[in-house]
Amino acid sequence: MIRYTLTRLGLLVLGLAVASVLIFLSLRVLPGDVAQLVGGTQASPDQIAALRESLGLNVPLWQQYTAWIGGLFRGDLGTSLLTGTPVATELLDKAQVTVPLAAMSLTVALVLGIPFGVVSALGRRRAGGTALSVGAQALAAVPVVWAGMMLVVVFAVWLGWLPPQGFPRAGWNDPGAAVRALILPALTIGVVEGAMLLRFVRSATLQALGEDYVRTAAAKGLTRTRALLSHGLPNVGLSVITVLGLQIAGIIVGAVVIEQLFTLPGVGRMLVSDVAGRDLPKVQGELLALTAVVLIVGAVVDLVHRLIDPRQREAA
Repeated sequence: MIRYTLTRLGLLVLGLAVASVLIFLSLRVLPGDVAQLVGGTQASPDQIAALRESLGLNVPLWQQYTAWIGGLFRGDLGTSLLTGTPVATELLDKAQVTVPLAAMSLTVALVLGIPFGVVSALGRRRAGGTALSVGAQALAAVPVVWAGMMLVVVFAVWLGWLPPQGFPRAGWNDPGAAVRALILPALTIGVVEGAMLLRFVRSATLQALGEDYVRTAAAKGLTRTRALLSHGLPNVGLSVITVLGLQIAGIIVGAVVIEQLFTLPGVGRMLVSDVAGRDLPKVQGELLALTAVVLIVGAVVDLVHRLIDPRQREAA
């Protein structure tokens, strides 16, 4: 296990290194001059040249990259070209919206996907199980933006239960208003991701129902449901853990879109704004932070899966 953990950590570091190179180079091929954007249309050529030198844009790309990486090792993600604020400070500020949104969305997805996936598999020959399966397939195909608009129409416009957009100015100093502002966005992401999870759990449960140990338990007098709950769910749980990394990545991607739709001051909305403003240091830091979260979650899921699965430990 120790050897596998060290190998997985090495792959994580390698993945982050490759991601940093791709992020850095991809932003440099975008059209436009950052110095011209910062200086404005009234800046003279001499002012633009001085600005390029002060921003470190006149040195070779490899020197710009090594300077950025050196800052990362010191915990410095860079400084915004437009506001002069440290990128890490702004990320931590916006994460106060994005992290709770992602946590609430994941909770919704798990609550909808796991129990209803098991029920759908157990009732696959009944109307209820079939309806759950068909509904999950339909929801999984729904664009997250359309789902969000429909939820706004129902719960904000028709019923008036929840705010349609925005986040309270007081932030988490007013926890009730903050939670209410995140309910519709979390439902939007969670319902779509939960539908995908439901289909996966249904498939894993059906596979478990066909295993010899479940059939043997049923032959000894247990019902299929009791046999599944007693012997099959651990294997279903292992399958769910495997797919959680993809679910969390999907939630992060969904948050970027949903924060725009619901005008939430989170990391996703800030990223879209910074890309439009060509604030390269901020965009670099934001993309690398989001990539690091996805890679770290994937590594943790792999380690947990190997830790609790005796078959993999024995194979090792």
